[in-house]
Amino acid sequence: MTRADDRLDGDQRRHLDEEEAEQLEAVRPPDLNQESNRSATRLELFFDLAFVLFVARCADVLAKDETWHGAMVFAAVLTVGWWAWASATLYANRFDTDDAVFRLLTLTAMAGVVAMAAAVDKIDGASAPWFVVGYVIIRFALMAGYVRAWRHVPKARSTARLYLIGHGLGAAIWLVSLAVPEPARYVLWGVGVLADLAWPTAAARLKDAVPLHLEHLPERFGLFIILVLGESVAAVVTGLHDGGWKPTVALTAGFAFVVAAALWWIYFDLSGGAAKRRLAAEGDNVTKHGVHDFYVYIHLPLAVSLAAVAVGLEHAVMHGADDHLTAGTRWVLGIATAGYLLAAAIMQAQLGERVRGAVLWPGAGVPLVLVVVLLDLSPVATVGLLAVLAVAGVLTGYQLHRYGEVRTAKV
Repeated sequence: MTRADDRLDGDQRRHLDEEEAEQLEAVRPPDLNQESNRSATRLELFFDLAFVLFVARCADVLAKDETWHGAMVFAAVLTVGWWAWASATLYANRFDTDDAVFRLLTLTAMAGVVAMAAAVDKIDGASAPWFVVGYVIIRFALMAGYVRAWRHVPKARSTARLYLIGHGLGAAIWLVSLAVPEPARYVLWGVGVLADLAWPTAAARLKDAVPLHLEHLPERFGLFIILVLGESVAAVVTGLHDGGWKPTVALTAGFAFVVAAALWWIYFDLSGGAAKRRLAAEGDNVTKHGVHDFYVYIHLPLAVSLAAVAVGLEHAVMHGADDHLTAGTRWVLGIATAGYLLAAAIMQAQLGERVRGAVLWPGAGVPLVLVVVLLDLSPVATVGLLAVLAVAGVLTGYQLHRYGEVRTAKV
């Protein structure tokens, strides 16, 4: 080994020692995440567990009231929780240094999610204040993070300032709602969330907006889709158990699992992959052209629809031995599945920049799903037809890839 090699090895060892020393520091100021292989951390995955519980509790709300009123309440509370998750994810995407302060702030926000999950089924009663407190805790934890970013990352100050205004205004409106009776309280909740959304959206349009980490972002949103899809798998298990393993119940459960698997395939092999490819292609222009905002917000109808699909599948499997499904279950299953396919088609058309392919699938699946539920067939026939339709969609997706109607990146 030459002296040059010795010097090179010494430099590498010193570099590794410096990295190790930095990692051992309990408190490190936030900084922009720019490393090329940024991926979800164990803390982020732990944080997501709280949202698994939240989504499940929201699904319980819809399962107990399969009416338009129940659907609206379900969609509203899940939207609040989704934005809490998304806003925390956007902060971590830019500034996560995984130091002790960041961990404590994240765990504090996680405690807020737990409070919201525990109160979500009784927000019209005594649990409403706890739902508010949980949301405000998440806002305060995020504000503390952005204050740190404003102090330590000068070039992020304009972006952090707008996030602080938005989260602070939203938290203030939610706190005021504690003194307001229902239904005006719920109006304030909606106003607070809109205020919370408006300022971060404006921050994305700044000339010096802080860039996003374009590898980490689709991974995090893809993981959230997987978590919500997990509700459909859990629904099959619950429906099969509560349905008593009758032959038609088991057959319906098999079809329901195929539906869940196909919905996973549609996102990760088509729509989500096309969206990720666009993010990578835009590069530094992802914020400038509004691609970032569209990518983030289109995941809201995807998540809400998937959570509702789980409710419809659970009831369909549970009542697989019946002659017909209730009107509520049919429409929850049909509208939710159609809503997911529509949101996926819009994402694929807009971000994938291939409108014809998105119309062929998943767009064509929207009216077909609604026709299936309009037929008012038995549970096994209804879910079976949905499974056939979903599998046909997956096969269509392969043909779209083959003929260049959709271009994707691996999610």
